[in-house]
Amino acid sequence: MIQLDHVYFSYDRNSPLLQDITMTIHDGEYIAIVGENGSGKSTFVKLLLGLISPGRGNLVNTFQRTAYVPQRFDSLNSQFPITVFEVMEYYRRILHVADKHAVRRTLEQMNVYDLRNRLIGSLSGGQCQKVMIARALLGKPDLLIFDEPSTGIDVKSQMELYPFIKQLNQQQGITVITVEHNLKFAVHSADKMYHIANGSGHFCTPQEYVREYVSDNVGREFDV
Repeated sequence: MIQLDHVYFSYDRNSPLLQDITMTIHDGEYIAIVGENGSGKSTFVKLLLGLISPGRGNLVNTFQRTAYVPQRFDSLNSQFPITVFEVMEYYRRILHVADKHAVRRTLEQMNVYDLRNRLIGSLSGGQCQKVMIARALLGKPDLLIFDEPSTGIDVKSQMELYPFIKQLNQQQGITVITVEHNLKFAVHSADKMYHIANGSGHFCTPQEYVREYVSDNVGREFDV
């Protein structure tokens, strides 16, 4: 469980980015964090990850193993000669995962074991995202946080990715939090939407979100 109680955060004392955030994320939920660019979604995730601390208020996170899948993996580009297997093996050692078969198992789970000898920088966006999810699964997380999981991925890969994330949530009981701009997929996957605007946030169902924040012409495409 994650519980925020009257949390404030500001990079500038005179202009709080997040203010009076009170909310609870329960074990096993799938939450999509939505809002305009600059609304504070990324800062909110940094708070959840413990990378920054609230300026005021309390944040309690009882999850034991949190994994984070970034928006892009630009730090390992085509100029950096490291293979998929080497990336995975390096991360396994960082996590002190004793099972030497864990890399193969998670790559197979994501259907990318055949890419193990490819340079990470040579992969497509969809392939790289699957590898990053496999990397996150090495630590057997009970909380999985995604930063805009569909960025740089074609529609076909998105149609494969979101059902898999939902499967991790429903079948393995992993709590999922995604920062989203891809509303069409988010409203069909998440249990709840958490909308951040003007420094504050509130929960709503996907159906409520579409009715309240999506125009009628676009909303009809969502079919929720």
